[in-house]
Amino acid sequence: MISDKERWNKRFQEKPFRDYVEPIIEKYIDEANMGYALDIACGQGRNTHFVAEKGFEIDAVDLSDYALSCIKDDPKIHKIEVDLDEYNLEQNKYDLIVNMNYLNRRFYHQIKEALKPDGVVIFETFIIAHGDFDNPQNPEYLLRKNELLHAFISCDIIYYEERDDINLRGEKTRVASLVARKR
Repeated sequence: MISDKERWNKRFQEKPFRDYVEPIIEKYIDEANMGYALDIACGQGRNTHFVAEKGFEIDAVDLSDYALSCIKDDPKIHKIEVDLDEYNLEQNKYDLIVNMNYLNRRFYHQIKEALKPDGVVIFETFIIAHGDFDNPQNPEYLLRKNELLHAFISCDIIYYEERDDINLRGEKTRVASLVARKR
């Protein structure tokens, strides 16, 4: 049986991913205080590089050693190879947390605890969609309607939207996007 790490390494090597920063990060990064950031399931670093270039020191966390090897060596970028099912976020460490196209529900509480006061989370991932949509195969990786909003309702919501989108493979999907500040 192929391990998760081997599966993700193969996927990163064989299937091209977008190489541009997510628009939601570009639009809302200035909401965060300059300081320390975290990119959860960072992949090959397209968002990590952007956040570092904006001046943040950043922890880039992913299971795939291949994906992490694609991230440039930069003293502001700390590559962390780890199984996210076993990883725990350090409390009160981050001014900005980015979570794109990845869902691990146990991180909801940890993200809020890992943010410093006034820290910002930018979170975007897939929602269950019906009809003519290409959903990820495992429903555990899909949000329910308004789930992300409810998970962070104790924060100040800066932006929230559920919309139709195109995934990394060009397929029609639905996503939820959230930007929130810890108070």
